Amino acid sequence: MLTTLAAAAVLNGVQERPNIIFIFTDDHASHSISAYGSNINHTPHMDQLAADGMLFENAFVTNSICAPSRAVVLSGKHSHFNGQRTNFETFDGGQRTFPKILQESGYQTAIIGKWHLKSDPTGFDYFDVLIGQGPYYNPTFKSKDGNKRFTGYTTHIITEKTLDWLKDRESDQPFMLMMQHKAPHRQWRPGPDYIDLYEGETIPEPVDLFDDWSTRVSVAKDNKMSIREHLRPNYDLKIGEPPRNFNQEQKDLWLEHYGPRNAAFEAANLQGDDLIRWKYQRYIKDYLRCIQSVDDSVGELVGYLKEAGIDDNTIVIYNSDQGFYLGDYGWYDKRWMYEPSMRTPLIVKWPGVTEPGSRTELMAQNLDLAQTMLDMAGADADPGMQGVSLVPVLKGEEPGDWRNALYYHYYESPSEHGVPFHCGVRTDRFKLIFYYEIGEWEMFDLKNDPRENNDLYDKAEWLSIQTRLKRLLRSVQKQYGDTTGPQTNFTI
Repeated sequence: MLTTLAAAAVLNGVQERPNIIFIFTDDHASHSISAYGSNINHTPHMDQLAADGMLFENAFVTNSICAPSRAVVLSGKHSHFNGQRTNFETFDGGQRTFPKILQESGYQTAIIGKWHLKSDPTGFDYFDVLIGQGPYYNPTFKSKDGNKRFTGYTTHIITEKTLDWLKDRESDQPFMLMMQHKAPHRQWRPGPDYIDLYEGETIPEPVDLFDDWSTRVSVAKDNKMSIREHLRPNYDLKIGEPPRNFNQEQKDLWLEHYGPRNAAFEAANLQGDDLIRWKYQRYIKDYLRCIQSVDDSVGELVGYLKEAGIDDNTIVIYNSDQGFYLGDYGWYDKRWMYEPSMRTPLIVKWPGVTEPGSRTELMAQNLDLAQTMLDMAGADADPGMQGVSLVPVLKGEEPGDWRNALYYHYYESPSEHGVPFHCGVRTDRFKLIFYYEIGEWEMFDLKNDPRENNDLYDKAEWLSIQTRLKRLLRSVQKQYGDTTGPQTNFTI
């Protein structure tokens, strides 16, 4: 059923509701966006988006892993309710999602790029998505017309497909378009235009690149995501032959650039900390090269909106499915409830509504995105959705009853990276994490220890706050109806 706002727009024969474009990346850490203060790269197009809209200083995910995060965005529900707890389940496309509700309220809906939910997309008038993770080069896309392989760099292809859809769409309806990039997900394979970026430069190292994890939960030392030990020579570091799915031109490009670099590495015969430093530089440069291709994609898309004369009535949202370790704590990947992976970038440009260049410190979560986009469109959210609309914040308001805590729950254990089951609660200052599989806790004062190096759990002077946080954890578990597993069985 159309809402009052939507019905009025249809009756008047005029498109009064805004278009919505949701740009979604994979594993993009907010601290690799210069608008967020990055000291390792420059992202001019994302920065301009922030200058034209609002940047959320404190945006987070509910479960830092790819498929579950995507399911949370679509459903507006925590993993235990939408059924996508890990990367291994198949998403239940029969449940209510925000694209379905937008369809019902008169929006054209489309998704182009990475899907990663195994079932076919539902709620979309048009879909053209990668199969599984999808490769960086020469991807196969799945649409209602079947599968088709394309030659080229995946970021560029997704951008071209997005622009083609915008040019060919039915222009008498508002639209909601999800452009979802593979980049900068692992393998971190740069496009031809970016493969030499940062050559000859030294990217600044994080202060804890050589972390020994002695101040963290006991199983942190058993991780399988360290720069020191776990980057694969061919898969991650590009030592060896070009990928098999490359055509000859792409193989030649690969050998031209990585061949001399590999020879220099072998000649150096690095060991110890020098080897870790070399691996970090190799990893982070390729990661940042992939981001630069996405930044240019953002620029192309925003440029087209202006050229087509629809930028004034089009909301643009930039987000990632989670954060990532950029050598922080000596790691790559995500999963842990620590800040680098729980945080995600969130930038929203809403012309005529959101004050350009504004920022907010209020806590937002990917759980909120479904209700936010529905609210933007004047459509009613499904009553089962568990987030809150960010629209009041985007309008410059500071609601007095804004949430004071975020709930997090990670389920994918055992995994290839050795991260255990855990859940926890985060306030604007403190974080409490419960590793219920092994019966251990961590607690951090984020104000005085933003890199979470000093575990305060069971320290006498912090016991009153610890008790309060445990009660808060139990409260949010009850609020969100999470009774999955033994994590609720703890004493206060």
